[in-house]
Amino acid sequence: MAWFRKDKKPRPPRPQRLEIPPDAWDKCEACGHTDIREKFSRNHNVCPSCDHHRRIRAYEYASLLLDEGSLDEKDVELKSVDPLEFPEYKGRLKKALEKAGEHDAILTLGGAMDGMPVHLGVMDFAFMGGSMGSVVGEKIARLGQRSLEKKWPLILVSASGGARMQEGVLSLMQMAKSSAMLAQLAERRIPYVSILTNPTTGGVSASYAMLGDAIIAEPGAVIGFAGPRVIKQTLGQDLPEGFQTAEFLLQKGMVDRVVHRHQLKRVVGSLLRHMSGKPAALGWSST
Repeated sequence: MAWFRKDKKPRPPRPQRLEIPPDAWDKCEACGHTDIREKFSRNHNVCPSCDHHRRIRAYEYASLLLDEGSLDEKDVELKSVDPLEFPEYKGRLKKALEKAGEHDAILTLGGAMDGMPVHLGVMDFAFMGGSMGSVVGEKIARLGQRSLEKKWPLILVSASGGARMQEGVLSLMQMAKSSAMLAQLAERRIPYVSILTNPTTGGVSASYAMLGDAIIAEPGAVIGFAGPRVIKQTLGQDLPEGFQTAEFLLQKGMVDRVVHRHQLKRVVGSLLRHMSGKPAALGWSST
């Protein structure tokens, strides 16, 4: 009666072991939560466990803020050089270009935010720590000039360790250069919104980052001029807990609002429409 029995045959071994590639996973540096990298990416690089705002690249931030299909990059031809012949600077620039791309430490664009034309500059920490060199100052000045000519609001997203030491006083002069341009925008009543991400320090925080008509910060962002150790040594006393975080600065009136990355486009768009006294445009054109 073997005709109704099913003989069990051993399964042949798999010829190849399936493994998840190591770069498929990512880990939050704040809480240690490990998850699939794609999940972090879909969440705009905000940790799904502790809500820590991790750094994102300039193009990702621009895509987050501007309407799809409206991004128009400006001043791509501007490149950093070595005017002071600083030791090993040329080599570091070459490595930074290979790692971060051709836009130097800032990406500047024209585009639309909820249909409203704007100019946007986004610093990229991946390019030499987002350091402010001559190219950064020139790009901001040119973007501000375009805002003056077209009367478009200006948005700058800061992520920087400060001035680029390899360019010496030329780097420090970018503080005055960018601040002078922003003063012209203020005279013409053209809105300027500054968005501070982690970190915003040094000469950037001492210039255009803190000159916005509205200053918005991401949750947990470190914002300040010098580091805690330098300040403690200068003052000779202990510092308050978290005194350089966005939340602390909000309490002290240095920041107008702390906004989650998921809500940033809606909040900034609404703020700009209010400051401009205009409704969102139905269409946008780069011409």
